[in-house]
Amino acid sequence: MRELIERRFPSHGIIGEEFGRMRDDAEFVWVLDPIDGTKSFISGVPLFGTLIALTRAGRPILGVIDQPILRERWLGAVGCPSTLNGTAIRCRACSDLATATLFATTPEMFHGADAVSFARISAAVKLTRFGADCYAYGLLATGLIDLVIEASLKPYDFCAMIPIIEGAGGIASDWRGEKLGLTSDGRVVVAGDQRVHEAALALLDG
Repeated sequence: MRELIERRFPSHGIIGEEFGRMRDDAEFVWVLDPIDGTKSFISGVPLFGTLIALTRAGRPILGVIDQPILRERWLGAVGCPSTLNGTAIRCRACSDLATATLFATTPEMFHGADAVSFARISAAVKLTRFGADCYAYGLLATGLIDLVIEASLKPYDFCAMIPIIEGAGGIASDWRGEKLGLTSDGRVVVAGDQRVHEAALALLDG
């Protein structure tokens, strides 16, 4: 991926989980994660994916989640409807936390006060599930779940998801409700419905 980007867009920056950063102060920066969900990958669980994002001035404008085993590819771009394998997708409505399904990669990503805040959310929702990594964001954009809350993430863990979620009608922010980007602190709240997003932020602030 890096070779293709450098050949086609030599002035663009690149940030990746492997091989670090290159020209990360450029206007356009690609954010790459060849295998998001490494533990799933090595365990034979098809919930990992390749993540590709393009940011402009630090904000994600293009995102891809590709799951090669299941042959599923989510694509999102600012100003365009998000798609799954070329078909437009939409987040589902969810009026409150009591009817919401919540995902996070692992409870081990929450520490100290973050763990206390996540426990409040988990106690308030209908169902909490762990272990889907990037695949959970695809499920949310497709209208199958309602909420993803995570912490301790790096830009290559979440940047690709943001255009996909927003292009499907969802909301993505940090735990303070601020927009996500290259300088975010790694705490992420993604919801398919504004009402659930607001309720989650209120409990996280607890």
